[in-house]
Amino acid sequence: MKEVLKSLLILTSLIALNAFSSPFQQLSDSQISSQTSSADNFFENNVSFLPVEEAFEVAVSIDQRKLIFDWVIEDKYYLYRDRFKIKTASSSTKLGPIEFETGITKWDDFFEAELEVYYQHTQLKVPFDSDQQSFQLRIESQGCADAGLCYPPHTRWFEVNPSTGLVTNISAPPSQSSTNNKGSISTNPLWLILLLALGGGLILNLMPCVFPVLSIKVLSFTQNHQTAYAKQVHGLAYTLGIVASFLVIATLMLSLRSAGEAIGWGFQLQSPGFVIFLIYLFTIMGLSLSGYLELGSGLMSLGQSTPSSNGLSSSFMTGVLATTVASPCTAPFMGPALGFAIAQPTYIALLVFAVLGLGMALPFLLLTWVPSLTQKLPKPGPWMENLKQFLAFPLYITAIWLLWVAGRQTNIDVVATIIVGLLLITMAIWLLRINNTRTLFVKTLSGALLLCALILPLWSLKTIDQVKQWEPYSEQKLISLRSQNKPVFINLTADWCITCLVNERVAFRESFYQSLVDNDIVYLKGDWTNNDSQITKLLNQFNRSGVPLYLVYPNRDDSPEILPQILTETMLLDAFDRAK
Repeated sequence: MKEVLKSLLILTSLIALNAFSSPFQQLSDSQISSQTSSADNFFENNVSFLPVEEAFEVAVSIDQRKLIFDWVIEDKYYLYRDRFKIKTASSSTKLGPIEFETGITKWDDFFEAELEVYYQHTQLKVPFDSDQQSFQLRIESQGCADAGLCYPPHTRWFEVNPSTGLVTNISAPPSQSSTNNKGSISTNPLWLILLLALGGGLILNLMPCVFPVLSIKVLSFTQNHQTAYAKQVHGLAYTLGIVASFLVIATLMLSLRSAGEAIGWGFQLQSPGFVIFLIYLFTIMGLSLSGYLELGSGLMSLGQSTPSSNGLSSSFMTGVLATTVASPCTAPFMGPALGFAIAQPTYIALLVFAVLGLGMALPFLLLTWVPSLTQKLPKPGPWMENLKQFLAFPLYITAIWLLWVAGRQTNIDVVATIIVGLLLITMAIWLLRINNTRTLFVKTLSGALLLCALILPLWSLKTIDQVKQWEPYSEQKLISLRSQNKPVFINLTADWCITCLVNERVAFRESFYQSLVDNDIVYLKGDWTNNDSQITKLLNQFNRSGVPLYLVYPNRDDSPEILPQILTETMLLDAFDRAK
C-alpha cells in the first residue's frame, strides 16, 4: 500500500511536466518506462523512522535545586543543542539558564550550518527557584535521523513537585494549549494557524520557484479579450489545481505517516531522484521563457484559451505545476502551520493544507474576480517579451541551487551526470529548432538524447553506495606493507584524468573489490589532482610523466607488475591472482 501511495505522489509531479505537451515532449514507451523506474528510484532509500518519543526519550528528576533532564537517544538519531527550550507555566517559578554538556559539531543539511548535536545520551541541568508546592514544566526539543529525516519541534509537559522530588509526565494543561484526540499539543488556536497558512501560501508566490509561473499567468490576461465570466472560471480552475495538489500531497503524507513513516512536508526533497527531476523541470521552464522552447499550449499561453475544456485544463494544470515547483520553497509562516497540521486529526490537517493552497492561489483568484484589478494591468507591448525572458533567470538560479543540493546529497559524480543530462536536453531542443520539418530521424534522435538524460543521473545514483576499500597512498605506508610481504595494488589517478575515470567505471566493479578481499590485497590510491611530491616521486621511479599508473606488488619481495594504462576487469583479476 505504501509503494502505491508513493508512486501516486511521483505521478502527480510528472503530470505537471507532461501536461505542457509538444512534439518535443511526446514520450516513447521506453521513455515512459524510464520515468517509472525513476519513480521507483525516488523512494528506493526510504527507511522506517521511529516515532519521535521513541527516538528521543527523556527522564526528569530533581537534584537539590536543579532539574536534571537525562536524554536517551536512539542509535543514528541526534538532538540539536540550540533547539532545547524549557519553560514553566508558573509565574512564581524561576528557571535559570540551561547547563549543557559538550556535544559533537557537524554540518547539518537541514539548517545548512555547523551545529552542535548530541548522539546516544546527554544530560541538561536547569537551576530553579519556586515556592509552589508543584508546577508544570514545558520542554521543547528537536532532532533528526542520520538517514535524512528531521522531526518538527516536539513538546512534552511534566508536573514537578519540589517537596517530594516527584516528576510526572502529563498532557498539556488545558489553560496552556488545546489537545486533540491523539494527545498532540498545539499552543496556537486554529484560527491563528489558518491565518498563518493563508499568509504563508500568499508569500509563496514571491519565491523564485513560483513567481515566474504566476507572472506568466497574469500577463496572459493582457494578451486576450476574454469575458469577465471566462476569466473567473479560469481563476477557479487555477485555484482548484493548486488546492487539489496540496490536498493530494497532504493525503499521501498523512497516509504514509499513519503507516509508520516519520515524514513531514518537503520529504520528497530528501530524495536525490526528485531533486534531479526538479532541476530538469526548472531548466526546461527557463528555456521556455527564454524563447528557446515552446511548450505547446502550455506555459506560453496559460489561460489564454476560451472557457473550453482544454482552456480550463490548462489553467488547472498550471495550478498543479505551480504547486510542484513550489516544493523547494518554504515561505514565512508556513512552518508553524505545517508543524500544527501534521499533529492534528486528518480533517483539520487537510483544512490547513487547503487554506495554504488557497493562499497561494489568492492573487490570481482576486485578479479574475475583481474587474478593477484587471483594468490596472499594463497594456500589452514589447516589454512583455522582455519581462518573460527576464523571469527565466529566477528559474535558472533555482535549478543551480537544486544542483548544489543534489551535490550535497550525493557526490560530484552525480552532479557531473546531471550537467551532462542538461546538455543532452539542450541538444535535443536545438535539433528540433533547426529542423522545422522534424523528421522521424530527428524526433528519434531527440528522444534518445532525452532518454539518456534521464538514465545517466539514475545510473550514477546506483553507484553511490559502492564500497571503496582503499587507503590514501603514502611512501611510508607502502614500505610498511612491503616489509610484511603484503600484496598491494596502487592506483595513481587524478580527477582531471579522463582515462583514469573511465578505467574506474569500467574495470573497478564489484568483482574487483571482492577479489581484493579474497586475495588479501591492500588497495592504495594516490590522488594527483593537486600536486603531491610523493606521487610524483613514484611516477618518476617508473619513468612516467603522468597518470594513470597501476602497480600490483606480489606477496613476496619482487618488483611490481605494471599494468596497462587502459584496463579491463579481467586484466585486474588476473594480476591479483598472480600477485597471490
